[in-house]
Amino acid sequence: MLPDDRRLQAANPTGWFEDLYAEAEAGKASVPWDIPNPQPHLVEWADGLDGTGQRALVVGCGYGRDSEFLASLGFEVTAFDISPTAVAAVRKRYPESSVSYVVADLLDPPAEWHRAFDLVVENMTVQALPVALHAEATARVSALTGSTLLVLAVARDEGPEPDGPPWPLTPAEVEAFAGDGLRPRSVRRDNGRWVAEFVRQLAMN
Repeated sequence: MLPDDRRLQAANPTGWFEDLYAEAEAGKASVPWDIPNPQPHLVEWADGLDGTGQRALVVGCGYGRDSEFLASLGFEVTAFDISPTAVAAVRKRYPESSVSYVVADLLDPPAEWHRAFDLVVENMTVQALPVALHAEATARVSALTGSTLLVLAVARDEGPEPDGPPWPLTPAEVEAFAGDGLRPRSVRRDNGRWVAEFVRQLAMN
């Protein structure tokens, strides 16, 4: 079940996440992205990666599939979701997890997270927000990145705004992640999805 337009038009356009997770916990709905395995493009991108000694952040962690995968690679993982119900559910699902699951708002993240993570994974969270919020959410994601940002999203061409959710990202919207000192290392489409990697430019002495 996806939320109806009335929820999206409410004063808090992110509030439907909590509604959906709460309904799922009550057995009244299903969460479309609740699948057992990590995102395949993330797995492909991370092939051979050793995260030992590095910090990773997962944006909009949901039920934790990507977060647990990164932890298995050795990363010290922080994963957040705006939904308290989602965070409680993922903690229950992985009671022995090393991942730090926290409630936080992408549009108002903790100040101490600024450029604090070696790797940030943004997997289809920005596209779940109305188009009017994409620019702000994108800037927040970029500002959390200390070194490398991986963006995974459904792709669309430039043109009229689609009915959502989701609101897939245009080429210009993906390119906009190259802000706050980040530059694109690789931006490609694969089977209708963006797989985009950005890296922080180091200051030259």
